[in-house]
Amino acid sequence: MIIPMWCLMGGVVLPYIWAGASVPFRNSQLGGLDLAQPRLQAASLTEGGAGAWGAQMNQWEALSVFMAANVAAFIQGVDPTGGWATASIVWLVARVLHGVFYVMGQAALRVAAFVASLAMSVWIFGLAVSS
Repeated sequence: MIIPMWCLMGGVVLPYIWAGASVPFRNSQLGGLDLAQPRLQAASLTEGGAGAWGAQMNQWEALSVFMAANVAAFIQGVDPTGGWATASIVWLVARVLHGVFYVMGQAALRVAAFVASLAMSVWIFGLAVSS
């Protein structure tokens, strides 16, 4: 169970990493971090800053699907050292790349990373269903 658990933990940490990545953009584009209204301020970000914010929001969404898939796999007793571990690693790598591509403004690569991570969540659900 160790690999899927570590990948899940990585997925939980990623939104906070992308939130932190938006701070330099907020400083340079908007003169600083607005602690009173950070979500309203985020709407004013452009380019890489908007990408960092988008990566954070999308990571929360992707995490919910990945978490549900992992719960299903756990409940069904899927072997955590086989395909589940592989899918979890690929999911985490794809999610990191998704955020990097989002900040870099590489839309096609970002979408490919998104699709890869979604496919891994679906694969884990498939493992649970077939157990």
